[in-house]
Amino acid sequence: MSASAMTTIATGVQTLHPPTWVEGNPSLHRITDDIAGPLEGKPGKGWWICFGIAFAALLNLGGMVTYLIASGIGVWGLNNSVGWAFDITNFVFWVGIGHAGTLISAILLLFRQKWRTSINRSAEAMTIFAVMCAGLFPAIHMGRPWDAFFIFPYPNQRGPLWPNFRSPLVWDVFAISTYLTISLVFWYLGMIPDLATMRDRLKDKIGKIDKIRKSVFGILSLGWNGSHRTWARYEIVSLVLAGLATPLVLSVHSIVSMDFATSLIPGWHTTIFPPYFVAGAIYSGFGMVLTLLIITRQTMHLERYITVKHLDKMAKVTMLTGMLVSYGYFSEFFSAWYSGNFYERFHFINRATGPYAWCFYLMVLCNVITPHALWWKKMRQSVVALFVISILVNIGMWFERFVIIVVSLHRAFLPSGWGMFYPTAIDIGVLVGAFGLFFTCFLLFIRFLPMIAIWEIKGVAEQAVHEVIVQEDEARVAHA
Repeated sequence: MSASAMTTIATGVQTLHPPTWVEGNPSLHRITDDIAGPLEGKPGKGWWICFGIAFAALLNLGGMVTYLIASGIGVWGLNNSVGWAFDITNFVFWVGIGHAGTLISAILLLFRQKWRTSINRSAEAMTIFAVMCAGLFPAIHMGRPWDAFFIFPYPNQRGPLWPNFRSPLVWDVFAISTYLTISLVFWYLGMIPDLATMRDRLKDKIGKIDKIRKSVFGILSLGWNGSHRTWARYEIVSLVLAGLATPLVLSVHSIVSMDFATSLIPGWHTTIFPPYFVAGAIYSGFGMVLTLLIITRQTMHLERYITVKHLDKMAKVTMLTGMLVSYGYFSEFFSAWYSGNFYERFHFINRATGPYAWCFYLMVLCNVITPHALWWKKMRQSVVALFVISILVNIGMWFERFVIIVVSLHRAFLPSGWGMFYPTAIDIGVLVGAFGLFFTCFLLFIRFLPMIAIWEIKGVAEQAVHEVIVQEDEARVAHA
């Protein structure tokens, strides 16, 4: 069927449209070439520039962490009043970034949402790299990471001296390690058919590098042969893993919120925290997915597969979770006023009028006001507008965690315990370095592995063509 025939088939009964999630009606061979082809050549100039910047930030992270461990965490701006600051802010931020990957790969798979197919691979990779960044901060926050085994829940002779098994911090270890394990397995499992495709494309090439790559892809593809039995078992395993991963979307950030909600500090002990943190995690995660996919879509010329309709769907989820986060802000202020608790009221008044008020209003601007722009379809389908909004979302969500942590701690119950936090160069350097680690990993991923699921794109394209043919036949019969 020609592209023009698929574009509009006037039958007098209805008008049929082309496949919605893949533009241009490409052949299956063209899909493979478009996605796998760039991995076989040399990277472009843009990739090298981005990689150079990201790797420089990663080297900066290595230097900062080395100096931090050698000197102690006193080189941060922490003090007796503010014992958690950039370190735990970054930890919660990066854990939240990873939530979009699990949502897209697991929940949307269970609900059979076709629009996930072009973005799930990158989102899953983003999850793994974000959790890697998150895991860095609790370790270096200890000051003596070589003694980290003290907190592990294993039988020991120290009694209750170090491990507190009732602490939410121990729950974090189990939740996040489980989250990372399931996400890593899900990501790798989804790539096996594409790794076999890359292996087969290198079959007739005899270059030294090609032989090495063929061996690597051959090992990683686990002997995939594409038989009907293999596909049937593969789909069953995918659904089982999706079912296991789905509760993690709700559990992981709920448990992270318990780090705060189980305390007595004003602004923390509130029952809205678990759903509020989950909504915020998905909100920031989709913001980062939008940022990454818009950049790779434009630089790697994948507009055919990451379409404006994909961006529109992600923008709608971002808008929904932004509204939920806004409701969480309102609920916090309302509860503080309605409870009549003097300390709670003072804390939220201090958020809006205290020395960190600028952080609070920047958070409100980015997280409450910005999502309302997505009510307009033109904004949801404007690549430039979505890129700007995604950046603002991530800035706002970082400042949300900063406000929750630092602003809550810098005014204790007694004025004698009050103090200000001022970030040092090491604080800023570790923050920048974490982004360097994340983007270095992501750039290496899109350079050496298919960032879009080839086999899923083919399935969506074939199914869409089949649906058009069926609709055409039905329309002709009805017209006759």
